[in-house]
Amino acid sequence: MKRRDFLAGAAGALALPGAALAQVDPRDPLVRALTNGAPVRKGKVTLVLPQLADNGNSVPIRITVDSPMTPADHVKSIHLYSERNPVPNMANFYLGPRAGKAEINSRVRLAGSQRVTAVAKLSDGSFWYDAAPIVVTLSACLDES
Repeated sequence: MKRRDFLAGAAGALALPGAALAQVDPRDPLVRALTNGAPVRKGKVTLVLPQLADNGNSVPIRITVDSPMTPADHVKSIHLYSERNPVPNMANFYLGPRAGKAEINSRVRLAGSQRVTAVAKLSDGSFWYDAAPIVVTLSACLDES
């Protein structure tokens, strides 16, 4: 085996886990309950959180959705999910056209390193998402709170 072939294969193997993490699992009961089986597409939603958090008790998070926020085209809701928290549905935000801007800034508690996902429901019935991994050095949510 040539070194070039090995490096190309190793690079492909490293890229696969990231691609797998960047998808919403339609079999997830929370996603199924929210979407009623409708497709969830990547895009329009931007989830920003630090890559590394020293403490999971108060992690800053920002969610924005690309929407004009007009009566005909607006964000109806944004749902925030966690892979490892005792309660996976961390938050639900309900918006309307009078919100003016589809942006949420908050802080969340995280029970260790995981992937956080934000799913937005738009007024046309479509669902969009973004996901981001985070490494937490000191976990929170150990007592199911």
